[in-house]
Amino acid sequence: MYYSSIPEIDVSQLATLLASSTSLQLIDVRERREADLASIPGFALYPLSEFEQWSEQILQDLKSEAATVVVCHHGMRSAQLCQWLSMRGFSNVKNVAGGIDAYARMVDSSIRRY
Repeated sequence: MYYSSIPEIDVSQLATLLASSTSLQLIDVRERREADLASIPGFALYPLSEFEQWSEQILQDLKSEAATVVVCHHGMRSAQLCQWLSMRGFSNVKNVAGGIDAYARMVDSSIRRY
């Protein structure tokens, strides 16, 4: 499924944001075992498979008007969460196109690919 209404940023834009902004809400929706293999510092882990456990809490933990960046392995699961957040009033949500895999290939080769 393609989420055309979700704004995306590429991994070089993500690197620029991470280097220049401290007020980002960073969400990683991959599984815990995936995050154990590779992660980008600063991202809070909210595994999509555990959505039922954290879905109500995330709405209280995050600010709906704040810049929110969501990542997964390739960009599909993160797009799902971006869509869900947008439908709940989050106005500045961006999906990382290509996910952590693209980030590891193009920005930070020290991050393990899997």
